[in-house]
Amino acid sequence: GVAIASGGEPLFHLFGFAACLLATSGRALKSVVQAMLLSDSSEKLDPMSLLFYMSSFSVLLLLPMTVLLEPASFAQVHDLVRNRPGFMWSLLVNSCIAYLVNLTNFLVTKYTSALTLQVLGNMKGVIAAGISIALFKNPVTAKGMLGRRSKLRQ
Repeated sequence: GVAIASGGEPLFHLFGFAACLLATSGRALKSVVQAMLLSDSSEKLDPMSLLFYMSSFSVLLLLPMTVLLEPASFAQVHDLVRNRPGFMWSLLVNSCIAYLVNLTNFLVTKYTSALTLQVLGNMKGVIAAGISIALFKNPVTAKGMLGRRSKLRQ
């Protein structure tokens, strides 16, 4: 479905297509490993503990990359916090929502399966594409619609 939808995309770029395939494969691998860790009785990991370990690793990986690739970003955030009082609250609310989304993903994986999480992720992608078309009037081809439709049937 992704390949068909991408092939029918008027704004197609090979790098974007490769990134999409890599992200889809990575998400599938992450979901399977999550399911193994949450269901293995010898590991005894609950969703909250798994979120703690994965978040810690993400911070250790992403913080140096941010310093290296976006050195001005910390100063920009500092300026936004200082000049716009509501920005800190927006950042805090956004962080809380991200935490709840990740915890919900782990709970869905624990109580159902990694496949269920993938199906929900595919639905989210189709809904996001529909909203993008409706709000931003992105061009759509028949081939792209066929690809999105086949994505639903996976």
